[in-house]
Amino acid sequence: MISYGRQNISEADIAAVGRVLRSDFLTQGPEVPLFEESVANSCGSQHAVATSSATAALHVACQAMGLGPGDTLWTSPITFVASANCARYCGASVDFVDVDPSTHNMSVQALANKLASAEKAGRLPNIVVPVHLSGLPCDMREIRSLADRYGFSVLEDASHALGATYDNHPIGSCLFSHAAVFSFHAVKMITTGEGGMALTNDPVLAAKMRRLRTHGITKSPSEMTSPPHGPWYYEQIELGSHYRLTELQAALGRSQMQRLDEFLCRRRALAERYDQLLDGFPLSRPPRLPDRESSWHLYIVDIDFAKLQLSQKESYEKMHAQGVAVQLHYIPVHLQPDFAQFGFRRGDYPEAEAYYQQAMSLPLHCQLTNEEQDSVCDALRNTLT
Repeated sequence: MISYGRQNISEADIAAVGRVLRSDFLTQGPEVPLFEESVANSCGSQHAVATSSATAALHVACQAMGLGPGDTLWTSPITFVASANCARYCGASVDFVDVDPSTHNMSVQALANKLASAEKAGRLPNIVVPVHLSGLPCDMREIRSLADRYGFSVLEDASHALGATYDNHPIGSCLFSHAAVFSFHAVKMITTGEGGMALTNDPVLAAKMRRLRTHGITKSPSEMTSPPHGPWYYEQIELGSHYRLTELQAALGRSQMQRLDEFLCRRRALAERYDQLLDGFPLSRPPRLPDRESSWHLYIVDIDFAKLQLSQKESYEKMHAQGVAVQLHYIPVHLQPDFAQFGFRRGDYPEAEAYYQQAMSLPLHCQLTNEEQDSVCDALRNTLT
């Protein structure tokens, strides 16, 4: 079976983890800060805060930005549920902004229209979370302009986008946002198994996120309510979580970062090859925009199954039967059963729902060979004709 995604682990990665296993620290040692420094330097940000997952990073970022009961977060309906659930973890409400029919990222026009209506109703969001779907950056300059006008914070869900660029700047530089979050899940650009990281240029925000990932505890005298009683002394000054990354994971991530350029090069070559191989197929290929470069975490094609008189389900099953594990990213979040309690219904976000009816993620990972890619395209041709 040709999988849609797969990790790439080298002997150097294994050796890096082995060194930690032989060291004095399995947690809270030197590897996590070194990994944070590596990612921050790669992205050009001032601060990086490693966490146990991207979900955890989204949560502590929202907490650090002050999101709480009575507040609202807006995000895209085409994303993994964590982009919305981070608001709920804080006791805040969540709402969605429909997607652009071409990029499937948050539509700037839909966002502008919704903000204008929300301002009149006195219900502006506190945080907006644009999602860089498949690694293609959103229209961040326009989103930040709206943030400055309407007074909300911008938290980039860049889980797919390590290595992507916007306006010649790396995603994660936070030039157009208050913070950005990466995922290091097994099939992402680099992996720590599970893991995430929040980046920011705000030192106060960074310090609070670091505290919140460790139970809300500080050992910094400047943050304590009383002078330290001794070198052992710490204070819990707010309610946080246990969201730390281990030394083992950080060592793996730091080793993987040394090959990020190699990973990006291979993914981009495969994406360009898909563009050529799929020329003439009855589908729409992912867009390429002059002011941004995708990290190509996913290669998503749009197929008008109804026009082809094909069932989407049967098409997926035919691909799997031919040994190709295609996938669908994502079911619109507002259609998830758990979100019905908030009044979301089918028809609320028509572009997102239309996307869901036509999307298919083709296999794309660094270990995919040209021969396997040819097989993917052969199977797709057999399925669609």
